[in-house]
Amino acid sequence: MPGPIIASGNGIGANAPKSKLAGIAMTAFAAFGGILFGYDTGTISGIIQMLDWLKLFGDPCPADIINTTSCTRGYYLPSQRQSLVVSILSAGTFFGALFGAPVADILGRRHGIQLACIVFVLGVALQVGSHNIATFVVGRVFAGLGVGLVSTLIPMYQSECAPKWIRGAVVAGYQWAVTIGLLLASVINNATKDRNSHAAWRIPTSIQFIWAFIVFTGMFFLPESPRWLVKQNKHEQAAKSLARLTSLSPTDPEVEVEIADIKANLEEERALGESSYLDCFRITHNKICLRTLSGIFIQAWQQLTGINFIFYFGTTFFSQAGIANPFLVSVATNIVNVGMTIPGMWGVERFGRRSLLLWGAAWMTICEFIIAIVGVTISVDNKAGQQALIALTCLYIAGFASTWGPIAWIITGEIFPLNVRAKAMSLSVASNWLWNWAISYATPYLVNSGAGNANLGSKVFFIWGSTCAGAFVFTYFFIPETKGLSLEQIDLLYQNSTPISSVAYRRELVANDVHVADHVADRHHDEKASDEKV
Repeated sequence: MPGPIIASGNGIGANAPKSKLAGIAMTAFAAFGGILFGYDTGTISGIIQMLDWLKLFGDPCPADIINTTSCTRGYYLPSQRQSLVVSILSAGTFFGALFGAPVADILGRRHGIQLACIVFVLGVALQVGSHNIATFVVGRVFAGLGVGLVSTLIPMYQSECAPKWIRGAVVAGYQWAVTIGLLLASVINNATKDRNSHAAWRIPTSIQFIWAFIVFTGMFFLPESPRWLVKQNKHEQAAKSLARLTSLSPTDPEVEVEIADIKANLEEERALGESSYLDCFRITHNKICLRTLSGIFIQAWQQLTGINFIFYFGTTFFSQAGIANPFLVSVATNIVNVGMTIPGMWGVERFGRRSLLLWGAAWMTICEFIIAIVGVTISVDNKAGQQALIALTCLYIAGFASTWGPIAWIITGEIFPLNVRAKAMSLSVASNWLWNWAISYATPYLVNSGAGNANLGSKVFFIWGSTCAGAFVFTYFFIPETKGLSLEQIDLLYQNSTPISSVAYRRELVANDVHVADHVADRHHDEKASDEKV
């Protein structure tokens, strides 16, 4: 699931009292944009099972599947068309994510989000008005471009504006909004699925206009990112923006100090010169290559947990497993997803990033292997077995929602050095959407029956269980603990420790209140002394 982060410095309001909630409220509203992605993801799962949609875009069932669960009252969607309709959104989001960085730099974070909403609305309009599969697919592409932009720009805006002490939880709020979107989609799909007209699928599709309108309009009332304004040499506007975020006067000493820090960080970034995508993979003392690859692969592993199998194809899967009301089960799984994201938002600041990722991967591995075993050993008529399948799926989703769902995005936003952060973030987010597309495209061929399909059914969870075990190994060797550190301290963490030893070194940084500025001053002093000796 998606949303990248680009930030610098200690975080807005690093020294502000924790009782000041203006910045939190504003950046939390921006998280509402996550509903655009979550709702679109959730709604397609149900739409492709609706009879009216299948009559318009599907085919009459051939004799060999007429009595199977792949056939919905005489109609079905061939695997290749199902793959195209579901996965094409992710193809659009892949390019939208790559465009996110230049859009943010040229238009700004705030107006970039508004542009993303316009592109998204164009895609929704094409889907609502479509009468053939080509128009519907093109609409999915444009919606994907909008979602890709949103998934880059909103967490970027949040991380540049949120107070340091709650940065992780605020960014996790974007993932929570994604889960709310998924839940709303399943509820609305369940309410309209039995209509005998195009309204069955056009109502849930057109409701996306509302979410885009709320985000687009709301951004008029939010301040621009102070960091972007400083980068544009609009220092007076940056002070006013920061003042709104911290509920202070633009001339308050704390605001002036914050602006000075942002300017200093920007000058340091500019002193390093323009960076290229190749610089993201250079092997340096700062471990830039390791950090870039970590960001790319943590996004890949998040998708390989198999979570989007449930939210893209959950209705189809539960139907094929013999569950009487798959739409209602989809609602239940989404309620679990929303509810369990909340403890994840709390736990990430309480227990840390690395530990929760490890526990989450282990938990999902166990759940998915058991789901696979139950699925292949019981019949579709075994009521107790079906209930166990639903319960295990909910436990698996709970593990994802409280760990890998929000934390993969938080980690990605914290580990990159300043000079390559934008480009490394775009590569990481593009990785997320690339794997999202690959999994959504391949899944129908893996689970469906019929010629040309693997007909794995529940056995596909053996694959997801194995990939979750891989995510555990990856986290252990490549992801450090970054809880409670400023972004500059994370640079020190990478320079002076390994992911395995990072827990102990992080404690030293926090206990000794190590400041990067002191290290920079010491380094300059040593360089000056060396020059004097020469």
